[in-house]
Amino acid sequence: MTETQPARSAGTVDPRPIIEVDGITMKFTSKRSETVALDDVSLTVGEGEFVTIAGPSGCGKSTLLRIIAGLARVSAGKVSLYGKPVTGPQRDIGFAFQRSALLEWRGVRKNILLQAEMRGMDKKHAERRVNELIELTGLTGFEKALPHELSGGMQQRVALCRALLHEPRVLLMDEPFGALDALTREHMNIEMNRVWRETGTTIVLVTHSVPEAVYLGSRIVVMSPRPGRIVETLSPGLPAERDYGTTLKDPRFTEAAERVRDLLGATHTTD
Repeated sequence: MTETQPARSAGTVDPRPIIEVDGITMKFTSKRSETVALDDVSLTVGEGEFVTIAGPSGCGKSTLLRIIAGLARVSAGKVSLYGKPVTGPQRDIGFAFQRSALLEWRGVRKNILLQAEMRGMDKKHAERRVNELIELTGLTGFEKALPHELSGGMQQRVALCRALLHEPRVLLMDEPFGALDALTREHMNIEMNRVWRETGTTIVLVTHSVPEAVYLGSRIVVMSPRPGRIVETLSPGLPAERDYGTTLKDPRFTEAAERVRDLLGATHTTD
């Protein structure tokens, strides 16, 4: 199950690396102390992959995403995106955060279009794209609804649409479903699998949830406690299209989930 090269998944994955992380170390220094958040981390992500990153709190998972996005500078090592060095914020990726961060005075459609306004996108193209995403994520009929009128899961769908509006080749997701109840989170996992298959977007998702990591990932990266290091990379060998009930009973799912739990240790798993 352990592997060193990007895995193909049901005809959707191109093995050419779109993200390359090479030996990065990240240190946070203050007057009193120095904290090593990440230590000698290397990772490649092929185009069309869905890579999930699991690890205990404080191991640097979110920091790794911020580095890939160009929102944080590494202390050592290098990162490239589409074969070019990452030296600053990357405008051509999508980023979904832990909180939906919707504007309370704007409806669903206008919240999604905020991305277009900030990027100066062609208005007609943006409107067509919003229509496609609203239909894709099951938000039809809620276009004018304000955030407080939506469930937590629907708010996260709006945030996902906003992140996908400019059709990024890469989507980075930092525990976007962590605050949702178990049933809503399950529905969002099903939705994310479908969105990934239908858009072909390369996705890297950080999560504390072992079932989520295995259900969504074409590969699962397991990290150690701080300083964060990659201890193992797994390929569960599941088909790209995954029925939730059937997948959770699949021996391949069970084997991968047990291995991830073993690597994390009982004190570090949350569900």
